Amino acid sequence: METILAHAHTLMYTILALMPSRYQRGNLEAMLGLFLAADGKPLPHYSKSKSESALSRFLNTYKWPTRKLIRHLRQQAIEQVNSHCPLGRKAFLQVIIDLTTLEKCGQFKAFKNLITVYNGKRGLHIVVLYLVVGQWRIPWNFRVWRGKGTASPSQIALRMVRHLPKDLTKRFRVKILADTAFGTKDFINNLRKLKYHAVIGIGCNRKLVNGYPVKLLHRRGQQVRLVGLDFPVTLSWYYFKRDNGQFVKRYVISTQPLKASTISWWGKRRWKIEGWFKTAKYRFGLDRFGQGTLLGIYRWLVLSITAYLLAYWTYLSSCFPDSLDWGQAAFLALSTFLPHLVLSLLLLDIERLRPLALSHGIDITISRCKI
Repeated sequence: METILAHAHTLMYTILALMPSRYQRGNLEAMLGLFLAADGKPLPHYSKSKSESALSRFLNTYKWPTRKLIRHLRQQAIEQVNSHCPLGRKAFLQVIIDLTTLEKCGQFKAFKNLITVYNGKRGLHIVVLYLVVGQWRIPWNFRVWRGKGTASPSQIALRMVRHLPKDLTKRFRVKILADTAFGTKDFINNLRKLKYHAVIGIGCNRKLVNGYPVKLLHRRGQQVRLVGLDFPVTLSWYYFKRDNGQFVKRYVISTQPLKASTISWWGKRRWKIEGWFKTAKYRFGLDRFGQGTLLGIYRWLVLSITAYLLAYWTYLSSCFPDSLDWGQAAFLALSTFLPHLVLSLLLLDIERLRPLALSHGIDITISRCKI
């Protein structure tokens, strides 16, 4: 587990070294501190160490290598996974694909063509490629869906699958898991050409070659031929419990012949990405951007994911109980990688509350010890 923390320290040192000046490093630390507060409100307005305007310029105006930061982030993630790869039979690399909406209201004139309505939700719609290997959870890639008349979510997802790193695809057995929105004939046929096996959701009205919909089938595990596919697939279904307590029947197909129970098990695994969506939004503020430029939004999303990974890697390297407390993990990451920021914020709070303490007969004195 010490190796995990060592990789995380390397990542933190590297991304700080990418900043062109000490002032920029301070802005980066302030932003990561806001994200690692894990309260879902990492807005520059709440920063105590930097002004709101300084952080806004850091995100939208200042020149620093965002792409290099992403490359280093991915490289450290690959090294983390490979260094803890189990011996023996190849493990599964679960490539989970889904689309989520970062809901927004108000005017975004600079990129109004990106703020669209999809399934009744207005905002920025991003296709996310999320990797799961054993205990590792890695939001690997994301792309913005630009609305009707542009590349569809399934076409975007296919491009991201094609660019999966060979360091992972050769080391693990790849299993693509996707929802109904990605169950198009082109997506499935092209996955087969890439020699990847997939378990993908389909609609209950999806037609068989004989003209009947799949909802008329009564036996799971059948090999069927769907309209538009060049090969037979194996069909199964399971019942998914919604937040309101109702159960919904979900149909899934496997491009590889598997038992019905196995297909259903894989189909349920796709929902792991929903847990990440909730954590990223409600803990690390993925959807709270308010920048006026595309670069600012892009950097916001990248820094939010960086904070998530730092918190998660810290959790894996610690002696936490099985239940993951994101607030605890994020604070531990903040105090591990940015201890001076934690202490600076503490001193600011003490200075702010000194008059109140004096009014109650308490005099606070701070002195620095020689270490």
